[in-house]
Amino acid sequence: MVTRRELLLGTAGGWLLERVWAGEGAGSAAADTLTALAGKKPLIRRALRPPNFETPLADLAAPFTRNDAFFVRYHLAVIPHVDAAAWRLQVAGASAQHPLSLSLEELRSGFEQVSVVAVNQCAGNRRGLFTPRVPGVQWGNGAMGNARWRGVRLRDVLNRAGMAPEALEVVFDGADSPVLPGTPDYLKSLPVERALDENTLIAFEMNDQPLPHWNGAPARLIVPGWVGSYWVKHLTAIRIEPQAFDGFWMKAAYRVPTGAFPGRRFASQENAETTPVTELMVNSLITSHVSGARLRRGERVELGGKAWDSGAGIEAVEVSADGGQSWRDATLQRDLGRFAWREFRFDLDTSRPGPLNVAVRARSRSGAKQPDKLTPNPSGYHDNIVQTVSLEVA
Repeated sequence: MVTRRELLLGTAGGWLLERVWAGEGAGSAAADTLTALAGKKPLIRRALRPPNFETPLADLAAPFTRNDAFFVRYHLAVIPHVDAAAWRLQVAGASAQHPLSLSLEELRSGFEQVSVVAVNQCAGNRRGLFTPRVPGVQWGNGAMGNARWRGVRLRDVLNRAGMAPEALEVVFDGADSPVLPGTPDYLKSLPVERALDENTLIAFEMNDQPLPHWNGAPARLIVPGWVGSYWVKHLTAIRIEPQAFDGFWMKAAYRVPTGAFPGRRFASQENAETTPVTELMVNSLITSHVSGARLRRGERVELGGKAWDSGAGIEAVEVSADGGQSWRDATLQRDLGRFAWREFRFDLDTSRPGPLNVAVRARSRSGAKQPDKLTPNPSGYHDNIVQTVSLEVA
Protein backbone atom coordinates (compact mmCIF):
# COMPACT_ATOMS: atom_id res chain seq x y z
CA MET A 1 0.00 0.00 0.00
CA VAL A 2 1.28 3.44 -0.91
CA THR A 3 1.39 6.08 1.78
CA ARG A 4 1.33 9.72 0.83
CA ARG A 5 2.72 12.88 2.32
CA GLU A 6 2.96 16.35 0.83
CA LEU A 7 5.93 18.69 1.01
CA LEU A 8 6.05 22.37 0.24
CA LEU A 9 9.60 23.29 -0.67
CA GLY A 10 8.89 26.38 -2.73
CA THR A 11 11.16 27.42 -5.55
CA ALA A 12 14.83 26.46 -5.53
CA GLY A 13 17.01 27.28 -8.49
CA GLY A 14 13.93 27.98 -10.60
CA TRP A 15 12.07 24.73 -9.95
CA LEU A 16 9.20 23.57 -7.77
CA LEU A 17 8.84 20.27 -5.99
CA GLU A 18 5.19 19.46 -5.39
CA ARG A 19 4.47 16.09 -3.73
CA VAL A 20 6.19 12.95 -2.49
CA TRP A 21 4.75 9.44 -2.41
CA ALA A 22 6.72 6.75 -0.58
CA GLY A 23 6.21 3.19 0.53
CA GLU A 24 5.81 -0.35 -0.66
CA GLY A 25 4.40 -0.55 -4.16
CA ALA A 26 5.31 3.03 -5.01
CA GLY A 27 8.04 2.20 -7.49
CA SER A 28 10.24 -0.55 -8.90
CA ALA A 29 11.30 -1.46 -5.36
CA ALA A 30 9.83 -0.90 -1.93
CA ALA A 31 12.56 1.58 -1.05
CA ASP A 32 11.86 3.83 -4.05
CA THR A 33 10.48 7.30 -3.40
CA LEU A 34 8.10 8.67 -6.02
CA THR A 35 8.19 12.43 -6.41
CA ALA A 36 6.04 14.65 -8.59
CA LEU A 37 7.70 17.65 -10.23
CA ALA A 38 5.52 20.34 -11.77
CA GLY A 39 4.08 18.91 -14.97
CA LYS A 40 5.22 15.36 -14.20
CA LYS A 41 3.51 12.33 -12.72
CA PRO A 42 5.30 10.80 -9.71
CA LEU A 43 8.73 9.54 -10.78
CA ILE A 44 11.43 7.64 -8.90
CA ARG A 45 13.61 10.19 -7.11
CA ARG A 46 17.35 9.55 -7.43
CA ALA A 47 18.49 13.07 -6.48
CA LEU A 48 16.71 16.29 -5.56
CA ARG A 49 19.18 19.00 -6.47
CA PRO A 50 20.06 18.84 -9.25
CA PRO A 51 16.85 16.97 -10.07
CA ASN A 52 17.35 13.40 -11.30
CA PHE A 53 14.17 11.36 -11.61
CA GLU A 54 13.66 7.94 -13.12
CA THR A 55 10.71 6.59 -15.09
CA PRO A 56 8.92 3.72 -13.27
CA LEU A 57 9.03 0.38 -15.08
CA ALA A 58 5.28 0.36 -15.78
CA ASP A 59 5.62 3.59 -17.77
CA LEU A 60 8.25 2.02 -20.06
CA ALA A 61 5.74 -0.57 -21.34
CA ALA A 62 4.06 1.73 -23.89
CA PRO A 63 5.56 2.17 -27.39
CA PHE A 64 6.08 5.88 -26.68
CA THR A 65 7.03 7.11 -23.21
CA ARG A 66 4.56 9.76 -22.07
CA ASN A 67 5.96 13.26 -21.67
CA ASP A 68 4.81 13.49 -18.06
CA ALA A 69 6.52 10.15 -17.28
CA PHE A 70 9.79 10.79 -19.14
CA PHE A 71 12.91 10.69 -16.98
CA VAL A 72 14.61 13.90 -15.81
CA ARG A 73 18.40 14.28 -15.83
CA TYR A 74 20.40 17.38 -14.84
CA HIS A 75 24.00 18.01 -13.84
CA LEU A 76 23.44 21.60 -12.62
CA ALA A 77 20.85 22.88 -10.15
CA VAL A 78 19.93 26.32 -11.54
CA ILE A 79 17.28 25.55 -14.16
CA PRO A 80 15.39 28.65 -15.30
CA HIS A 81 12.01 28.53 -16.99
CA VAL A 82 12.95 29.90 -20.40
CA ASP A 83 10.47 32.34 -21.98
CA ALA A 84 9.90 30.87 -25.45
CA ALA A 85 8.89 34.26 -26.86
CA ALA A 86 12.14 35.88 -25.74
CA TRP A 87 14.39 32.88 -26.42
CA ARG A 88 17.23 33.26 -28.91
CA LEU A 89 19.63 30.68 -30.27
CA GLN A 90 23.09 32.09 -30.94
CA VAL A 91 25.15 30.32 -33.61
CA ALA A 92 28.74 31.52 -33.80
CA GLY A 93 32.32 30.36 -33.18
CA ALA A 94 35.71 30.71 -34.81
CA SER A 95 34.65 28.53 -37.75
CA ALA A 96 31.24 30.16 -38.30
CA GLN A 97 31.31 32.41 -41.37
CA HIS A 98 27.90 34.05 -40.85
CA PRO A 99 26.88 34.09 -37.15
CA LEU A 100 23.15 33.77 -36.50
CA SER A 101 20.68 34.77 -33.82
CA LEU A 102 17.41 32.88 -34.22
CA SER A 103 14.09 33.16 -32.40
CA LEU A 104 11.94 30.08 -31.90
CA GLU A 105 9.58 31.25 -34.64
CA GLU A 106 12.48 31.84 -37.03
CA LEU A 107 13.77 28.36 -36.27
CA ARG A 108 10.35 26.80 -36.84
CA SER A 109 9.50 28.68 -40.03
CA GLY A 110 12.93 29.21 -41.56
CA PHE A 111 13.98 25.56 -41.93
CA GLU A 112 12.38 22.31 -43.04
CA GLN A 113 10.75 20.52 -40.10
CA VAL A 114 11.45 16.81 -39.67
CA SER A 115 10.83 14.18 -37.00
CA VAL A 116 12.58 11.07 -35.70
CA VAL A 117 11.57 8.43 -33.17
CA ALA A 118 14.51 7.78 -30.89
CA VAL A 119 15.48 6.38 -27.50
CA ASN A 120 16.99 8.93 -25.13
CA GLN A 121 19.06 7.00 -22.59
CA CYS A 122 21.43 8.25 -19.92
CA ALA A 123 24.92 6.77 -20.27
CA GLY A 124 24.67 5.72 -16.61
CA ASN A 125 21.36 3.90 -16.92
CA ARG A 126 21.46 0.84 -14.59
CA ARG A 127 24.49 2.21 -12.74
CA GLY A 128 22.75 1.36 -9.48
CA LEU A 129 22.86 -2.32 -10.52
CA PHE A 130 26.62 -2.33 -11.09
CA THR A 131 28.73 -4.75 -9.02
CA PRO A 132 30.93 -3.59 -7.40
CA ARG A 133 29.16 -0.30 -6.73
CA VAL A 134 30.49 2.74 -8.60
CA PRO A 135 29.94 6.46 -7.81
CA GLY A 136 27.30 8.58 -9.51
CA VAL A 137 23.50 8.73 -9.68
CA GLN A 138 22.31 5.24 -8.78
CA TRP A 139 19.94 4.71 -11.67
CA GLY A 140 17.85 1.60 -12.11
CA ASN A 141 16.37 0.72 -15.50
CA GLY A 142 14.38 3.91 -16.01
CA ALA A 143 16.88 6.61 -17.02
CA MET A 144 15.57 6.24 -20.55
CA GLY A 145 12.52 6.68 -22.74
CA ASN A 146 11.34 6.54 -26.34
CA ALA A 147 9.70 9.53 -28.02
CA ARG A 148 8.94 11.17 -31.34
CA TRP A 149 11.08 14.30 -31.60
CA ARG A 150 10.23 17.06 -34.07
CA GLY A 151 12.38 19.99 -35.05
CA VAL A 152 14.87 21.05 -37.70
CA ARG A 153 18.10 19.46 -38.87
CA LEU A 154 21.12 20.84 -37.08
CA ARG A 155 23.08 20.71 -40.34
CA ASP A 156 20.63 23.12 -42.01
CA VAL A 157 21.27 25.67 -39.26
CA LEU A 158 25.03 25.11 -39.40
CA ASN A 159 25.09 25.45 -43.18
CA ARG A 160 23.24 28.76 -42.98
CA ALA A 161 25.84 29.96 -40.49
CA GLY A 162 28.55 28.86 -42.91
CA MET A 163 31.06 26.29 -41.76
CA ALA A 164 34.69 27.05 -42.53
CA PRO A 165 36.65 24.12 -44.03
CA GLU A 166 38.78 23.73 -40.89
CA ALA A 167 35.76 23.17 -38.59
CA LEU A 168 36.43 20.19 -36.29
CA GLU A 169 33.81 20.20 -33.52
CA VAL A 170 30.48 21.86 -32.70
CA VAL A 171 29.94 22.95 -29.07
CA PHE A 172 26.53 23.26 -27.37
CA ASP A 173 25.42 25.21 -24.29
CA GLY A 174 22.09 25.33 -22.47
CA ALA A 175 20.34 27.73 -20.10
CA ASP A 176 20.97 25.66 -16.94
CA SER A 177 23.88 26.82 -14.79
CA PRO A 178 25.74 25.92 -11.59
CA VAL A 179 25.03 27.25 -8.11
CA LEU A 180 28.71 27.88 -7.34
CA PRO A 181 30.98 29.80 -9.72
CA GLY A 182 33.67 27.14 -9.50
CA THR A 183 31.40 24.41 -10.90
CA PRO A 184 31.93 23.85 -14.64
CA ASP A 185 29.03 24.86 -16.86
CA TYR A 186 27.50 21.99 -18.79
CA LEU A 187 28.77 22.17 -22.38
CA LYS A 188 29.14 19.26 -24.78
CA SER A 189 30.63 18.95 -28.24
CA LEU A 190 30.07 16.74 -31.27
CA PRO A 191 32.45 15.89 -34.09
CA VAL A 192 31.52 17.79 -37.24
CA GLU A 193 30.46 14.63 -39.09
CA ARG A 194 27.92 13.73 -36.36
CA ALA A 195 26.66 17.31 -36.16
CA LEU A 196 26.02 17.20 -39.93
CA ASP A 197 24.19 13.86 -39.80
CA GLU A 198 20.65 14.21 -41.15
CA ASN A 199 19.19 12.68 -37.97
CA THR A 200 20.78 15.16 -35.55
CA LEU A 201 18.07 17.71 -34.73
CA ILE A 202 17.27 20.84 -32.82
CA ALA A 203 13.88 19.74 -31.50
CA PHE A 204 11.03 21.82 -30.12
CA GLU A 205 8.36 19.09 -29.94
CA MET A 206 8.18 15.78 -28.08
CA ASN A 207 5.41 13.29 -28.88
CA ASP A 208 3.55 15.95 -30.87
CA GLN A 209 3.54 18.43 -27.97
CA PRO A 210 5.84 21.36 -27.16
CA LEU A 211 8.89 20.20 -25.22
CA PRO A 212 8.16 19.99 -21.48
CA HIS A 213 10.24 22.21 -19.23
CA TRP A 214 12.00 19.26 -17.57
CA ASN A 215 12.95 17.82 -20.95
CA GLY A 216 14.57 20.89 -22.44
CA ALA A 217 12.03 23.56 -23.44
CA PRO A 218 11.91 25.48 -25.63
CA ALA A 219 14.48 23.63 -27.80
CA ARG A 220 17.04 20.90 -27.26
CA LEU A 221 19.59 18.88 -29.17
CA ILE A 222 18.62 15.37 -30.35
CA VAL A 223 21.45 12.97 -31.22
CA PRO A 224 19.76 9.64 -32.07
CA GLY A 225 21.83 6.56 -31.30
CA TRP A 226 24.19 8.43 -28.95
CA VAL A 227 23.90 8.57 -25.17
CA GLY A 228 21.77 11.27 -23.58
CA SER A 229 24.68 13.37 -22.29
CA TYR A 230 24.94 14.90 -25.79
CA TRP A 231 21.24 15.79 -25.94
CA VAL A 232 21.76 19.28 -24.49
CA LYS A 233 18.56 20.77 -23.02
CA HIS A 234 17.33 24.40 -23.05
CA LEU A 235 19.73 25.05 -25.93
CA THR A 236 20.96 28.66 -26.10
CA ALA A 237 24.28 28.69 -27.96
CA ILE A 238 26.08 26.72 -30.67
CA ARG A 239 29.73 27.28 -31.52
CA ILE A 240 31.53 25.92 -34.58
CA GLU A 241 35.20 25.51 -33.67
CA PRO A 242 38.42 24.48 -35.45
CA GLN A 243 39.88 22.69 -32.43
CA ALA A 244 38.86 20.08 -29.89
CA PHE A 245 36.73 21.51 -27.08
CA ASP A 246 38.53 21.24 -23.73
CA GLY A 247 35.62 21.67 -21.30
CA PHE A 248 35.25 19.50 -18.19
CA TRP A 249 32.24 17.54 -19.47
CA MET A 250 34.25 16.39 -22.48
CA LYS A 251 37.84 16.09 -21.24
CA ALA A 252 37.16 14.68 -17.76
CA ALA A 253 33.58 13.38 -17.58
CA TYR A 254 31.67 10.77 -19.60
CA ARG A 255 34.76 8.84 -20.57
CA VAL A 256 35.60 5.13 -20.65
CA PRO A 257 38.85 3.21 -21.14
CA THR A 258 39.96 3.42 -24.78
CA GLY A 259 39.05 0.26 -26.66
CA ALA A 260 36.82 -1.14 -23.91
CA PHE A 261 33.58 -0.81 -25.89
CA PRO A 262 32.56 -1.09 -29.54
CA GLY A 263 30.90 1.82 -31.32
CA ARG A 264 31.69 5.11 -32.97
CA ARG A 265 34.93 6.78 -31.87
CA PHE A 266 35.32 10.49 -31.16
CA ALA A 267 38.82 10.87 -32.57
CA SER A 268 39.50 14.50 -31.70
CA GLN A 269 38.62 13.82 -28.02
CA GLU A 270 40.35 10.45 -27.64
CA ASN A 271 43.69 9.72 -25.99
CA ALA A 272 45.64 6.57 -25.22
CA GLU A 273 43.91 6.04 -21.85
CA THR A 274 40.29 7.18 -22.28
CA THR A 275 37.72 8.06 -24.92
CA PRO A 276 34.27 9.71 -24.72
CA VAL A 277 31.15 7.61 -24.34
CA THR A 278 29.32 7.86 -27.68
CA GLU A 279 26.90 5.30 -29.09
CA LEU A 280 24.31 3.23 -27.24
CA MET A 281 25.00 -0.47 -26.81
CA VAL A 282 22.52 -3.11 -27.97
CA ASN A 283 20.23 -3.77 -25.00
CA SER A 284 16.86 -5.08 -23.85
CA LEU A 285 14.50 -4.73 -20.90
CA ILE A 286 11.60 -6.82 -19.60
CA THR A 287 8.76 -4.42 -18.80
CA SER A 288 5.93 -6.86 -18.07
CA HIS A 289 7.33 -8.60 -14.98
CA VAL A 290 9.75 -8.06 -12.10
CA SER A 291 11.66 -10.64 -10.11
CA GLY A 292 9.53 -12.32 -7.48
CA ALA A 293 6.29 -12.17 -9.47
CA ARG A 294 4.00 -15.17 -9.00
CA LEU A 295 2.15 -16.67 -11.98
CA ARG A 296 -0.96 -18.85 -11.95
CA ARG A 297 -0.41 -22.35 -13.20
CA GLY A 298 -2.06 -22.98 -16.57
CA GLU A 299 -2.89 -19.35 -17.29
CA ARG A 300 -1.60 -17.65 -20.43
CA VAL A 301 1.26 -15.33 -19.48
CA GLU A 302 2.90 -13.06 -22.02
CA LEU A 303 6.35 -11.71 -21.33
CA GLY A 304 6.90 -8.28 -22.87
CA GLY A 305 9.65 -5.74 -23.17
CA LYS A 306 11.80 -3.52 -25.35
CA ALA A 307 15.07 -3.87 -27.26
CA TRP A 308 17.19 -1.12 -28.81
CA ASP A 309 20.63 -0.24 -30.15
CA SER A 310 22.52 2.69 -31.66
CA GLY A 311 20.61 2.74 -34.95
CA ALA A 312 21.31 -0.43 -36.91
CA GLY A 313 17.97 -1.77 -35.70
CA ILE A 314 16.97 -4.88 -33.75
CA GLU A 315 17.17 -8.14 -35.70
CA ALA A 316 16.04 -10.59 -33.01
CA VAL A 317 15.25 -11.01 -29.32
CA GLU A 318 15.72 -14.39 -27.66
CA VAL A 319 14.16 -15.60 -24.41
CA SER A 320 15.29 -18.38 -22.08
CA ALA A 321 13.00 -19.72 -19.37
CA ASP A 322 15.55 -22.16 -17.93
CA GLY A 323 18.40 -19.91 -16.85
CA GLY A 324 20.08 -19.72 -20.25
CA GLN A 325 20.24 -23.43 -21.09
CA SER A 326 17.95 -23.05 -24.12
CA TRP A 327 16.74 -20.05 -26.12
CA ARG A 328 13.71 -19.30 -28.31
CA ASP A 329 12.88 -16.31 -30.47
CA ALA A 330 10.42 -13.76 -29.17
CA THR A 331 7.95 -12.10 -31.52
CA LEU A 332 9.01 -8.61 -32.56
CA GLN A 333 6.32 -5.94 -32.76
CA ARG A 334 5.99 -2.87 -34.98
CA ASP A 335 9.21 -1.22 -36.14
CA LEU A 336 9.02 2.46 -35.11
CA GLY A 337 12.34 3.35 -36.76
CA ARG A 338 15.96 2.34 -36.45
CA PHE A 339 16.67 4.66 -33.51
CA ALA A 340 13.51 3.63 -31.62
CA TRP A 341 13.15 0.69 -29.31
CA ARG A 342 11.45 -2.46 -30.63
CA GLU A 343 8.79 -4.17 -28.57
CA PHE A 344 8.95 -7.96 -28.14
CA ARG A 345 6.51 -10.53 -26.75
CA PHE A 346 6.89 -14.14 -25.69
CA ASP A 347 4.42 -16.69 -24.27
CA LEU A 348 5.70 -18.31 -21.07
CA ASP A 349 4.96 -21.96 -20.30
CA THR A 350 3.04 -22.07 -17.02
CA SER A 351 1.91 -25.70 -17.26
CA ARG A 352 4.18 -26.87 -14.42
CA PRO A 353 4.62 -25.33 -10.98
CA GLY A 354 8.02 -24.12 -9.86
CA PRO A 355 10.58 -21.43 -10.63
CA LEU A 356 11.07 -19.80 -14.04
CA ASN A 357 14.48 -18.21 -14.44
CA VAL A 358 13.83 -15.93 -17.42
CA ALA A 359 16.60 -14.28 -19.42
CA VAL A 360 16.31 -11.98 -22.46
CA ARG A 361 18.97 -10.99 -24.97
CA ALA A 362 18.80 -8.84 -28.10
CA ARG A 363 20.77 -8.95 -31.34
CA SER A 364 21.31 -5.95 -33.58
CA ARG A 365 21.27 -5.99 -37.38
CA SER A 366 24.93 -5.03 -37.12
CA GLY A 367 25.60 -8.40 -35.47
CA ALA A 368 26.15 -6.94 -31.98
CA LYS A 369 24.79 -9.05 -29.11
CA GLN A 370 24.25 -8.41 -25.44
CA PRO A 371 27.14 -9.75 -23.33
CA ASP A 372 26.87 -12.05 -20.32
CA LYS A 373 29.34 -10.02 -18.24
CA LEU A 374 29.75 -6.35 -17.39
CA THR A 375 32.64 -4.43 -18.90
CA PRO A 376 34.31 -2.75 -15.91
CA ASN A 377 34.68 1.02 -16.07
CA PRO A 378 35.03 3.56 -13.24
CA SER A 379 31.75 5.43 -13.86
CA GLY A 380 29.39 2.52 -14.50
CA TYR A 381 28.53 3.24 -18.12
CA HIS A 382 27.06 0.90 -20.74
CA ASP A 383 25.41 -1.74 -18.54
CA ASN A 384 23.91 -3.90 -21.29
CA ILE A 385 24.36 -7.40 -19.91
CA VAL A 386 21.65 -10.00 -20.46
CA GLN A 387 18.75 -9.24 -18.10
CA THR A 388 17.21 -11.93 -15.91
CA VAL A 389 14.09 -12.14 -13.75
CA SER A 390 13.07 -14.93 -11.38
CA LEU A 391 9.38 -15.86 -11.54
CA GLU A 392 7.35 -18.51 -9.72
CA VAL A 393 4.52 -20.60 -11.16
CA ALA A 394 2.19 -21.45 -8.28
